[in-house]
Amino acid sequence: MSDRADVLQGTLDLIVLQTLAPGPLHGYAVAQRINQTSRALIQIPQGSLYPALHRLENRGWIDAEWVASDTGRRAKVYRLTRAGRSQLEREIADWRKLCQAIGWVLQS
Repeated sequence: MSDRADVLQGTLDLIVLQTLAPGPLHGYAVAQRINQTSRALIQIPQGSLYPALHRLENRGWIDAEWVASDTGRRAKVYRLTRAGRSQLEREIADWRKLCQAIGWVLQS
């Protein structure tokens, strides 16, 4: 068994939306929060994270704005939109159904 999990294809959007649900974060903080909440089992490379953030923004599920950070540098901060919250609810429901179905297969 490996020490970290690879993100299943199609789950990155769900993970990012859930990570942004509590409040706005900049890209690096999204990656850090995912790493932290997954107990370091999920690490999203920048080459996957930033295209996902742009895709979610293009779909209207997140908004982004440039803000001044504590260090005076500008950082792009992402936040969930109303449509993003609805999408997150749908994706969570779909994920739960998939987990249940996989559980049934594993029990057979």
